[in-house]
Amino acid sequence: MEYLKLNNDVKMPVEGLGTFLMSPAEAEAASLAALEADYEHIDTANAYMNEKAVGRAIAKSGVARDKLFISTKLWPSVYEAGDAAIEGTLNRLGLDYVDMLILHQPVGNYLAAWKTMEKAYKEGKVRALGLSNFPQEKIAEVIDHAEVKPQLVTVECHPYFAQSDLREYLSQYGIVIEAWYPLGHGDKGLQEEPVFTKLAEKYGKTPAQVILRWNVQMGTSIIPGSKNPAHIADNADIFDFELTDEEMAEVAKLDGTKKYYEATEEALAGYLAIKPDFDAQE
Repeated sequence: MEYLKLNNDVKMPVEGLGTFLMSPAEAEAASLAALEADYEHIDTANAYMNEKAVGRAIAKSGVARDKLFISTKLWPSVYEAGDAAIEGTLNRLGLDYVDMLILHQPVGNYLAAWKTMEKAYKEGKVRALGLSNFPQEKIAEVIDHAEVKPQLVTVECHPYFAQSDLREYLSQYGIVIEAWYPLGHGDKGLQEEPVFTKLAEKYGKTPAQVILRWNVQMGTSIIPGSKNPAHIADNADIFDFELTDEEMAEVAKLDGTKKYYEATEEALAGYLAIKPDFDAQE
């Protein structure tokens, strides 16, 4: 494993397991498989409805808590819930603290939620703070109002959309980008790009492993999701080779080709109406 040093000096594993779109049973099994494959970072969220399952996997794994990096995200429906939002997610995970707490969507009273997160940060219930899906102007708004600046911004990021402009903006604050589509939403076309098939052959890796390696060398945190134990292990087998500067430049030629997700105002407004009973998850 390789690590990123966040702007508050917290050490974060560069790769973790994402549990988006996993049922509780799937998330528990995948998290256990990841921990058995020496992953140290598991990512979940209120809205994934599998925080309890991730917590069960952590408990069953027997891995010491201080060896793990656990991330979760607050959903907009709890942005104004104050301390209860933090306590709820900790209780569901069965943990005394989380390593990274993230605001999931840039809607609702996210500034109030950020203040709540800052309080939890100062109390030791959270070790680092982040934003998910926030556009640059809203990231700037949070930074302007924040006492504790963000450590992480989670966005779509892959060789087709390397987030060059956002990356440059965040660099002045030492904020890390985390990619939630590091493999381009499982796009076979991306993995079949000649640059990746050529490099995969050279290094004895799969195109997917080469793409994940590119992300890591860009300084990007990655959370590829998989329910297949073999794929989970393969996704972490990327730390025994390194792309050259020339090869990184070749991959850079793909930037600007494709984006998979576009947040519309209608979709963002719809998130405010989604108010699950998070404690009812299995």
